[in-house]
Amino acid sequence: MDTGRGRAATVEFDHVSKVYGPTAAKAGRAAAPGAVNDLSLAIPAGRICVLVGPSGCGKTTSLKMVNRLIEPTSGRILLDGVDAASREVTDLRRGIGYVIQQTGLFPHQTIVENVGTVPRLLGWAAPRIKERSEELLGLVGLDPAKYARRFPSQLSGGERQRVGVARALAADPPIMLMDEPFGAVDPIVRERLQDEFLRLQEELAKTILFVTHDIDEAIKMGDLVAVFEQGGRVAQFGTPTELLAAPASDFVARFVGADRGLKRLSLSRIRDIELRPAVTGRIGEPAGEARRRALADPLPYLLLVDAQERPVGWLRDVEIEGDGVLTEAMAIPMSPLLSPETTLKDALSMMLDADVHTGIVVDRAGRVTGLVTTEVIGGFLREPVQAATAKHQPGERKPAEP
Repeated sequence: MDTGRGRAATVEFDHVSKVYGPTAAKAGRAAAPGAVNDLSLAIPAGRICVLVGPSGCGKTTSLKMVNRLIEPTSGRILLDGVDAASREVTDLRRGIGYVIQQTGLFPHQTIVENVGTVPRLLGWAAPRIKERSEELLGLVGLDPAKYARRFPSQLSGGERQRVGVARALAADPPIMLMDEPFGAVDPIVRERLQDEFLRLQEELAKTILFVTHDIDEAIKMGDLVAVFEQGGRVAQFGTPTELLAAPASDFVARFVGADRGLKRLSLSRIRDIELRPAVTGRIGEPAGEARRRALADPLPYLLLVDAQERPVGWLRDVEIEGDGVLTEAMAIPMSPLLSPETTLKDALSMMLDADVHTGIVVDRAGRVTGLVTTEVIGGFLREPVQAATAKHQPGERKPAEP
């Protein structure tokens, strides 16, 4: 199945402004405050760039200028180096996917007809449209056999939003514009849609401009984030980690929130940090040897494991007898089990909930690979911004392991 991976384009705003009112026609680069004021951004191909900020700051206007639903007053928007203003507007829009909050589905058309809207306008043959539409419904998690012949009124809000994404992808556009796409659904459905879309992006690698007013959504979804402030200006542009670790101004610091340290933890995973080696003892091993290893380690506990190196529980070093063998009956309850894909925020939460300072990291087979401590996580937050951002370059999002 060809999902269109790799077909993406660069997007560049070159000193773009949008001014409304009687002076708009005369406005230049240094125009007085407008909807957008001297915007310059460069978005690499295949990345998600989130435009975030308070209401009325120009983020949606910026988005709509890309497909010329709104025309800039001054400046240029370059798509793969070509000025969008030089393109015939209908042709331009058919090459850009567009997803809005209320989906804008045609109520009198079936779901499969809605998804095939742009290919139909492009003159694709009917069998090809049907094949592509059903392919995309499956890609967004809607079984074509179940959903293709339904109408929008027969779907939930989350299902309609998935159809909107499928429709935007139908003609395999190199660029997608998404304006508050998940804002009209409840928080649980919204999180699922976000996760599903990030999974899709791993497969499709489109260039995406995504508008939201929610900084948490921006941090989760974006490879790059542009924080807009009133007056249509960008207060900071960078990776989510850069915004959280080094806000460029008081406005950005207030906007990202006082809990930006915890937000940074949600961006990083166990695999991003150096694990503390685990001192282990195997069931049936001579207790005296295990005791000597445990006493030589700063951590006052030995981790008991089975024959497959899977954790069983903890043994306090000074309570291990000098003779006999290690048995499961000696163990006290374990710390939380963590995977390499567990976020540092979730790891810290799990340790605090269990009232412990150490988590056990295991691989897919459940074997111990190391330990994470609250001290290690605290040290991660104290890293200089250069070290933190080096670990999170734009577009290096990795798919979660099963």
